[in-house]
Amino acid sequence: MQTAKKLVGQTLFITGASRGIGKAIAIKAARDGANVVIAAKTSEPHPKLPGTIYSAAEEVEAAGGKCLPCIVDVRDEKQVISAVEAAVKKFGGIDIVINNASAISLTGTLNTEMKRYDLMHQINTRGTFLVSKVCLPYLKNSKNPHIINISPPLNMSPHWFKNHVAYTMAKYGMSMCVLGMADEFKEDGIAVNALWPKTAIHTAAIEMLSGPESGRYSRKPEIVADAAYAIMTKDPKTFTGNFIIDEDILRECGIQDFKQYAVDPANNDNLMPDFFLDYNPEEGGHKLSVSTQKGGQIEKIFNAIRHSMGPELVSKTNAVFQFEVKGAEEGVWHIDLKNGNGAAGKGKPASNPDAILSMDAADFYNMFSGKLKPAAAFMSGKLKITGNMQKALKLEKLMGQLKSKL
Repeated sequence: MQTAKKLVGQTLFITGASRGIGKAIAIKAARDGANVVIAAKTSEPHPKLPGTIYSAAEEVEAAGGKCLPCIVDVRDEKQVISAVEAAVKKFGGIDIVINNASAISLTGTLNTEMKRYDLMHQINTRGTFLVSKVCLPYLKNSKNPHIINISPPLNMSPHWFKNHVAYTMAKYGMSMCVLGMADEFKEDGIAVNALWPKTAIHTAAIEMLSGPESGRYSRKPEIVADAAYAIMTKDPKTFTGNFIIDEDILRECGIQDFKQYAVDPANNDNLMPDFFLDYNPEEGGHKLSVSTQKGGQIEKIFNAIRHSMGPELVSKTNAVFQFEVKGAEEGVWHIDLKNGNGAAGKGKPASNPDAILSMDAADFYNMFSGKLKPAAAFMSGKLKITGNMQKALKLEKLMGQLKSKL
């Protein structure tokens, strides 16, 4: 989709661009010959996360752009002002702002420490407002002024709040900046839009949340970069105030092959949907209601699990799971795939569980019978996981074995 170099000579100020989505957008723009300001905290290598502002700058310049790496904590007003002034001094102005820096904690109210609450709100909401505020005087002098916040549509469905209200508030703060600033600066011809992925994106953040296997359910950051490019090359005077989903705008641009963006193209039909988007987890399939069955559906699942066990499954899984089932067949169940030849049944496991999974009986049956994808169940809030999420994801293989038996 990128032929004519539409961003040549333009300057992008991108927060959180040392890795992930921010870096992908930076490299995409660099291929046009754009100037890129990498504004992020990581100046020294992180023990667990790849990339620094300097390694990202090398990649930007290798792609054909010019780069200014700046150490910036978006919570610090002086650092933001200093970086913006350095960018203007080096490149002559700022044309595009990408508010990508973000902090996440998927915790409920009682499990959210106030320092974590403050971190999310200071980086996500306050940081976005601050960076936009400092850059706006320069955007007014640009011929192609855009602000893009990597934030979701404002979806007021309660389930997006109840499981992680602090995080939702912080991300929606970024989206509210779009809602307000788009109208506030419309007469100045400055476009302010939000961009959000349809599926999980394989970044360091999602891998820390879900483990290395999360890549199988995710797309590459390049899909968001391509979508951001589509926005940046639209007329800012007419394309503003939009909440855009990456796949939607790329379809409008004529993209049909989305397997190219999947980390694992063979698993393209089992991608994890991202937060804050309404969708049908069963993808049109009939949802079985346990309450309409003749009872014993959960017990049927565990009977099938017992027949699927063996030393090979135990050695590959090496985990103990506890299930707290709500609704028609409420109760506690367990699967032990760590000890002996394995065990499954009603009640708590004999040893401490590695992960505790909670969900409604109907959704539980649908998940184990293949009608509801585990990733969709988790992302939509139907499945709650506490403990080792990486081990919880290993249950997918067991679920696949059970489809023909239920």
